[in-house]
Amino acid sequence: MEYHIRLPLSAEDVKKLHVGDKVLLSGIMYTARDEAHKRMDDLILRGKSLPIDLKDQVIFYAGPTPARPGQISGSIGPTTSARMDSLTPLLLKQGLRGMIGKGNRSDALKDIMRGKAIYFTAIGGAAVLLAESVVKMEVAAFDDLGPEAIYRLEVKDFPCYVAIDLEGNDLFQKYR
Repeated sequence: MEYHIRLPLSAEDVKKLHVGDKVLLSGIMYTARDEAHKRMDDLILRGKSLPIDLKDQVIFYAGPTPARPGQISGSIGPTTSARMDSLTPLLLKQGLRGMIGKGNRSDALKDIMRGKAIYFTAIGGAAVLLAESVVKMEVAAFDDLGPEAIYRLEVKDFPCYVAIDLEGNDLFQKYR
């Protein structure tokens, strides 16, 4: 099936999604890679506030390249998600509802995600095409990290596929 979903993600939105569904996301999402995840986890462990509210949000594991003149974003493709597996549980407790990346996730993380969050995959190698879905982009936090800062993206019809649904069904195991 194909769905058009408005962000932030609602509980109702993710309940209807199943492994393999094509999803076009529109609205606000955030980018965050390894270093940004480490900083957010550190803030949570120290009892500090996060620089962004994660409730019902989607994090895209990406670091955009600098935009060329006249562009909103440079190439913005998914990075390997498994690197964030150990850093994600604390963010899920903050209400994170969705993640976008490439590759599989650990069984331990899938167990924690069950019934709470969904994992989308975006096509790697097509970063320049994904950038066409970015309507607006600005640094939201940790600007000293450059492309690995947290960026607030406004997207329109950002294409991705459900890779792990709420029941724990896994696209990467389905086709092994």
